[in-house]
Amino acid sequence: MLDQPKPKPIAGTPPETASRMPGAFPAPGQPLFRGFNRLGLWTLYMKEVRRFFKVQTQTIWAPAVTTLLYLVIFTLALGAGGRTVWGFPFATFVAPGLIAMGMINNAFANSSFGLLVGKVQGTVIDYLMPPISNGELLLALVAAAVTRAALVGLAVWGAMMLWPGLELPVHHGWAIVWFGLMGSILLALIGVLTSLWAEKFDHNAAVTNFIITPMAMLSGTFYAIDKLAPTFQAISRVNPFFYVISGFRFGFLGQSDIGSTNTAVLHGAIGLGVLNLALGAITYAILQSGWKLKA
Repeated sequence: MLDQPKPKPIAGTPPETASRMPGAFPAPGQPLFRGFNRLGLWTLYMKEVRRFFKVQTQTIWAPAVTTLLYLVIFTLALGAGGRTVWGFPFATFVAPGLIAMGMINNAFANSSFGLLVGKVQGTVIDYLMPPISNGELLLALVAAAVTRAALVGLAVWGAMMLWPGLELPVHHGWAIVWFGLMGSILLALIGVLTSLWAEKFDHNAAVTNFIITPMAMLSGTFYAIDKLAPTFQAISRVNPFFYVISGFRFGFLGQSDIGSTNTAVLHGAIGLGVLNLALGAITYAILQSGWKLKA
């Protein structure tokens, strides 16, 4: 029995209708995704991971050394004389915040680089041409940034264990994982948005210097906000970085600026999750529109 010829779209058939006809080709210029491209997602993810891992001295170990220097300087300057915060030695108090700060800073640095360098060098087509959807593109970029953040966090944690007398007991493992993950995703999404908006490296540096760094430094990493005036406490509580740092610290010490019980900290955990969902939807919509990526 002879095979029946495959039907062809009738002239004038709308592209969305023609693409659904059995055996029909999609209209020129109309991407057609029939399923989740696991191989494409994994390939792009590994490409991004290998990119930063190839220069791991700069992307992983250098941040660990820099964060350790922060610990040394601030402990000697502010922790001298046996100073304690909430009953903990100052070095123990500040260490979890420094780990979280190193993670979120590097998540932003990783995700804000890929698309931007492609736009500057004219190779952004390498991200747009492969047969993956915008959701898969965004997921790969965010996952690679979170991977780098996790590696930096582990490296910083290991380096801090060399500090004499510093102990970091784990009281609530879920808080360490959740707030570390949510903080990394938050900064990864902000990094992708920055790379979409920026047209040159100066734009990226401006966001880093005038937004990311001040928000990270004023998030309660080096101090407890109960020592601040009420106005500055209110300002701190609208800074999402504050909840990342405090929740991460709660996981190690069992105490934080947002509470000393699971119930109190849970509100901050849910808030960060909702914020990431909203920011992820915004980032996906901008990617879908092709803003500053497609002519």
